[in-house]
Amino acid sequence: MSYIEAIILAIIEGLTEFLPVSSTGHLIIGTAILGIEPSAFVKLFTIVIQLGTILSVLVLYYKRFFQSLDFYYKIIVAAIPASILGLLLNDWIDSLLESALMVAVMLVIGGIILLFVDKWFNKPKIQNSDNISYKQAFIIGCYQCLALIPGTSRSASTIVGGMTQTLTRKAAAEFSFFLALPMMFGASVVKLYKFFQEGYTFTPQEINVLIIGNLVGFVVAIVAIRSFIGYLSKYGFKVFGWYRIVVGLIIIVLILSGQNLDVI
Repeated sequence: MSYIEAIILAIIEGLTEFLPVSSTGHLIIGTAILGIEPSAFVKLFTIVIQLGTILSVLVLYYKRFFQSLDFYYKIIVAAIPASILGLLLNDWIDSLLESALMVAVMLVIGGIILLFVDKWFNKPKIQNSDNISYKQAFIIGCYQCLALIPGTSRSASTIVGGMTQTLTRKAAAEFSFFLALPMMFGASVVKLYKFFQEGYTFTPQEINVLIIGNLVGFVVAIVAIRSFIGYLSKYGFKVFGWYRIVVGLIIIVLILSGQNLDVI
């Protein structure tokens, strides 16, 4: 993987990780367009560049992380369901991740759902995610389990889960950001562990590629989060729903035309 390819994929990751559009689907299209050959490092890169994007959450919301231990306890409670399922079904999830068709189908299904979410949950009561109960945190965490199916979008699953618990769109999105930290960090650690366990090592260029990718992802994610919160609060999910449907259909068309997109 070249530095230019790493930068492009990092931009894609930073723009899409916290939006309800599935960063996985976009990385599939990106790697296909760039013609990047599948390899253990490429698969690792698409996961580990998440470390840069979650760092953006720490920077943008750093004050929230110094308020109380209750904040952390709720994140831990919400992280439990997907963490357990993720460890138990890790190999099955990896096999699904290699199916571009699965990602495309879930993009379309999720897009259709997002077209109606604003009408289904239009009576929010909780303005600040700090005010949710432990039960509500756990239920949101259960919704996050849906994101173990590639193409569903972790962000979409948890934001919709938050809205089912009467959170405003903004509060649900912010809790989704916070919940991303343990999940994405854990996924990166597991991926790195498996990479080294299978006997792979980094070349000097690959180390540089990872550093650059995370730096770019960090900067882009900051811009994406700020823009997303403002847009979501005013206009809702419909545009993201249509966008997902279009991207999913594009992937399906590429597959039917003979493109091999099963690369990440």
